Amino acid sequence: MSLFYLFLVALIQGLTEFLPISSSGHLILLPNLSGQEDQGQVIDVAVHAGTLGAVILYFWHDVRLALSGVPRLLTGRIDTPGSKLAFLLLISTIPVVLCGLVLHLTGLSDAMRSVAVIGWAMLIFGLVLYWADQKGADVKQAKAWTLRDAIVMGLWQAIALIPGTSRSGITITAGRMLGYTREDAARIAMLMSIPTITASAILLGGEVIATADVQAARDGAIAAALAFVSALAALTFMMRLLRSVSFTPYVIYRVILGTILLWIAYT
Repeated sequence: MSLFYLFLVALIQGLTEFLPISSSGHLILLPNLSGQEDQGQVIDVAVHAGTLGAVILYFWHDVRLALSGVPRLLTGRIDTPGSKLAFLLLISTIPVVLCGLVLHLTGLSDAMRSVAVIGWAMLIFGLVLYWADQKGADVKQAKAWTLRDAIVMGLWQAIALIPGTSRSGITITAGRMLGYTREDAARIAMLMSIPTITASAILLGGEVIATADVQAARDGAIAAALAFVSALAALTFMMRLLRSVSFTPYVIYRVILGTILLWIAYT
């Protein structure tokens, strides 16, 4: 893989992982539109590791709080803010892990990697995000996250296994439907990405370690570093922009791209 293509993959992953426009959809489209070979699992895991580092750094205060609650959670006590946050993140991750495992073992995850599927998901779930963002009330904050809301957002997050849906986009949609403010819906969605990305890396990590060589390890390290920088920049940009702007610009992008992809798929 050329250094330029590696840079392109890492940049796209970093910029799109936390914006509600689907990183997986863009990464699947890249080889289809560029004529290059698929980047492979080594690079996929590496760029996800880079974006994982970015979100942990950006939300380090919340991450540290959740980590501090893990010991109490392991003893069955959910009586502190930290143990409650750790518990809710765990609960919200279960649906996507179970569904992802089923899709991986059955091969259905590969069957959905088509331009038509990505196009429809881009378009439909972009419009759903717009509806939820416009109709959702601004009455809840992240600190009031409940078990019910964690289950609901976790179930919605599992839908993101459809390429083109956007994990951040669908969980933000669920958060806005539940009445969380834009910033707090995005905050919860970003925190939910941490155990989800970690679980995905663990699922694929064994296969990657078994097949990686020195060259693949070097490419992976470069991709991870580039994805980290671009993801941190995109995350900072989106969270600051949400103080004054809705999710409409992302919806417009999704509708335009989805329409183009459907035109390509059916013509």
